[in-house]
Amino acid sequence: MKNKPIAIAESYYTALGQKNSTAMSQYLHPEVQFTSPIAQMRGKDAVLEAAKKLFTLFKTLTIRAKFGNEAQAMVVVDLDFPPPAGIFPSAVLLNIKEGLIEKIEIFFDASLPSKK
Repeated sequence: MKNKPIAIAESYYTALGQKNSTAMSQYLHPEVQFTSPIAQMRGKDAVLEAAKKLFTLFKTLTIRAKFGNEAQAMVVVDLDFPPPAGIFPSAVLLNIKEGLIEKIEIFFDASLPSKK
């Protein structure tokens, strides 16, 4: 049986990569918390609005790895931005309860050089 939090995280990030906010929405708790080195927000609408802005910036999103347990999933992704940014690796920790993402915490180092 496939791990449910991993499947939810993979589906959410696949939808993000496809720039599909409608599909992303079905996985988010109404009061989802989002934390990254550059932003913090709360609520499904705020997270989806931020994602829509991100859609305009990146070319592709590739899921490199995923793992988790019964309550959390960790996803490693590469976001490919137009030059000069290039590939931007990130790790994301998602807390999942009752089938919905309650917390998204993104980790990245903006000082890393592009893989391109």
